[in-house]
Amino acid sequence: MTAALSIGIAAAAGAEAGARVAAAAESAGLHALWVNDTPGDDALEVLAAAAGTTERLGLATGVLPIDRRSPDEILESAAALSADRLVLGIGAGQLRSGAIESVTDAATALRARTEARVVVGALGPRMRRAGAEASDGLLLSWLTPGVAAEQAARARLAAPSAHVALYVRTATDPAAVAALEEEAARYARYPVYAANFARLDLRAGDTLIRPGELQDRIAAYRVAVDEVVLRVITASGGADDHLRFIDAVAEAAA
Repeated sequence: MTAALSIGIAAAAGAEAGARVAAAAESAGLHALWVNDTPGDDALEVLAAAAGTTERLGLATGVLPIDRRSPDEILESAAALSADRLVLGIGAGQLRSGAIESVTDAATALRARTEARVVVGALGPRMRRAGAEASDGLLLSWLTPGVAAEQAARARLAAPSAHVALYVRTATDPAAVAALEEEAARYARYPVYAANFARLDLRAGDTLIRPGELQDRIAAYRVAVDEVVLRVITASGGADDHLRFIDAVAEAAA
């Protein structure tokens, strides 16, 4: 099985850039556009703009934190988006106490009220199992291909129909390598991610795709999970750099 290939951007890129990137991604034959939701920026607003410039491209959030956005608020914001193209990725955000129960309750509530698919962003084994059982699948992150394959297999033991997607931070331009390495170093300093890296005996840098290894690394990840989401890292963060990223990915995946 060869996984679907998608890209991921930050909501901070804005609606106009999101619309341009989405159109280019669809033209390049990519599967979906995933948008990170961050404080002050709304992933669903960016996806609404992306929907206006595309016809088939999947539109996904990666992820909406339920400590900031309730199921009611999520559904209200997503009302204009076609459910058959939409994936609502949710996660615990800054919740610690009761995070698993809160996330699974939110997933259950969303699935009861929308035909859009719902996936859970998960790091640890308990959240991965609970998320797979309560939703349509998982969004994993910061893993090597081998570890990703192991976690995907465990998810399918918990829920055979679970769709397993994986975020992979990727740079296609040598000028973006510094930003890529800084992204890895920043996440490695967050306690929850640091604990996960230690549990898995991984370094954040081991999970990246760098220029010059694009074709081989994409191929390795595509046999590990159901969908590989290449999280775009560029030097400038501008839309033009994102479009060049898509061109490089399309060439590598051809």
